[in-house]
Amino acid sequence: MNDAPRIGVGVIIRSGDEVLLLHRAGGHGSGSWSTPGGHLDHGETLEQCAMREVMEETGVEIHNVRFLALTNDVFADEARHYLTVWMDADYRAGEARVNAAHEMSSVAWFPWDRLPAPLFLPFENLLAGRCYPPGANAGVRGG
Repeated sequence: MNDAPRIGVGVIIRSGDEVLLLHRAGGHGSGSWSTPGGHLDHGETLEQCAMREVMEETGVEIHNVRFLALTNDVFADEARHYLTVWMDADYRAGEARVNAAHEMSSVAWFPWDRLPAPLFLPFENLLAGRCYPPGANAGVRGG
């Protein structure tokens, strides 16, 4: 068994004062709300991963993809450990839809002051400021 941490990429997609979230289903974190994202593939850049995962999961096209922060996410009950690379992006086009029903049950835009609960651990860690570099989350909510 390989117990080394895996690399995940989470993508904060902004459209005006809203963020795109999906309700996780069928995998770890099932029942929680998070941004689109997934595993970094071999040879892929962070930007490529962010654009691919968002399109695969939601059908949304993003642009202006940029690095935001890192979170160290330990799912003790599931014996999983992730280093999550957080990318920030702007909405470009497409109507958000459930493209990966085995991974999520719904997708919707939410205002920053009305996020649903519960939040997926990595997203919760980012919003709480448990990230690197310290303070990198300062501009997450609302830009």
